Amino acid sequence: MDKNDEDRDERGFFGEAPSVPERESREKPHYHGHRDRLRQRFAEAGAAALSDYELLELFLFRAIPRADTKEPAKTLIKRFGSLAEVLGAPEHLLSEVKGIGDAAARDLKLVAALAQRMLKSGLHGRQILSSWSQVIDYCHAAMAFETREQFRILFLDKKNQLIADEVQQTGTVDHTPVYPREIVRRALELSASAVILVHNHPSGDPTPSRADIEMTKTIVETATPLGITVHDHIIVGKSGHVSFKGLQLF
Repeated sequence: MDKNDEDRDERGFFGEAPSVPERESREKPHYHGHRDRLRQRFAEAGAAALSDYELLELFLFRAIPRADTKEPAKTLIKRFGSLAEVLGAPEHLLSEVKGIGDAAARDLKLVAALAQRMLKSGLHGRQILSSWSQVIDYCHAAMAFETREQFRILFLDKKNQLIADEVQQTGTVDHTPVYPREIVRRALELSASAVILVHNHPSGDPTPSRADIEMTKTIVETATPLGITVHDHIIVGKSGHVSFKGLQLF
């Protein structure tokens, strides 16, 4: 099989493997049969029949067409801890894993971006407060694995539908500067009636600090006289999330 034929085979992904002469078939690398079997399992039984590393391995077939992808997939899960953490890891750390490299690392970040965009698109046109689990899923996918703190705001209209989703500030590993007047100014520019505040804790622990609580109270006090409601402040971390409303912190 020449290089062009092999590349076409990999681009087909789930398609039938082209027939090859018996001699060439015997010369195929050992992992080709494994790839065919894994594709077949996915085609017949779906994702539920595959473990996380196997799904990752299956995806890597396209990015790494002429090498074994089983060990790199297992190494990624072992190093970062879970499939979610693999997709949330920085590109430069992904590329350092043996067998991955720059191209496969970039493809993994593309998958992460597509997942975030899918979750975000599911919020458009919906009443946000009645789609709370989707809000949490989106915020977790977008922010939980960031290595620096981000402060994000979801701006809502009078029907509590999403107008805009913006990262207002990016800080350090444990601090993000937040300016309540800038938040209110932006809400007025967008004609937003309400906001949901979101930020992440790169440490993984979403427990609010005293500074988080005081900052939230200041934003509420600044926004309320201007008719802007703060529905909630959510902190996301690798281990979960915390809702200020749920904890009755304002």
